[in-house]
Amino acid sequence: MAQPGAKASAGHTYGIIKAAMLELYNKYKSHPLLDQLRDVRVLGLGVFALIMVMMSWSGVNAIHINYQLQQQIAQKKQENDIQKLKNENLKLQNEYYNTPQYLELAARQDYGLAMPGEKELAVPKSVAMAHIPAGVPDLSSSSSTDSGSKQPFFVRNLQAWLDFFLHRDGTAPS
Repeated sequence: MAQPGAKASAGHTYGIIKAAMLELYNKYKSHPLLDQLRDVRVLGLGVFALIMVMMSWSGVNAIHINYQLQQQIAQKKQENDIQKLKNENLKLQNEYYNTPQYLELAARQDYGLAMPGEKELAVPKSVAMAHIPAGVPDLSSSSSTDSGSKQPFFVRNLQAWLDFFLHRDGTAPS
C-alpha cells in the first residue's frame, strides 16, 4: 500500500524539477548562440550540411557497391572464359575421335584388328632379346623385377623419370 505522504513527495519533486527547468530556460533564452540558431539562414545551412553529408555517404556506398559488382563481373567473365576453353577442348577431342587415325588406332588396340594385307608376326623372345641394344636394361631378369616390385608404383615411376632425365641406364647398383 502506498503511504499518503508518498504522493505529496512525488508532486513536490516534480515541482522542483519544473522550477529548475524554467530557471535554465530563462537563463539561456536570451543567449546569443540560441539567437543565431533561431536565424533561418543558420537553420538552412545546417539542413544543407546534413543533406550534403547524407549525399556523400550515399556516394561512397554506391562506389563500394559498384566495386564489388565489378569484381563479381570479372570473376564471372573468367569462369565463362574457362568454360569456353573446356568446351573448345571437348570439341577438338570429339573431332579427334572421329578421325580415321584414331579409329584405326582404337581398332588395333581394343579389338586386335589390322588393316587388310597386314600380317601379324610372332617373334620368339630369344630372337627379340638378341636384338636389344646394349644400354637397355634386361627387364625379364628376376633381380630387377623383385627390387622394383617392392616399391610402390609412383616411386618406380618417379625413379624411371629421374633416370631418363639424368641419362642413367636405370639399373640399380649391386
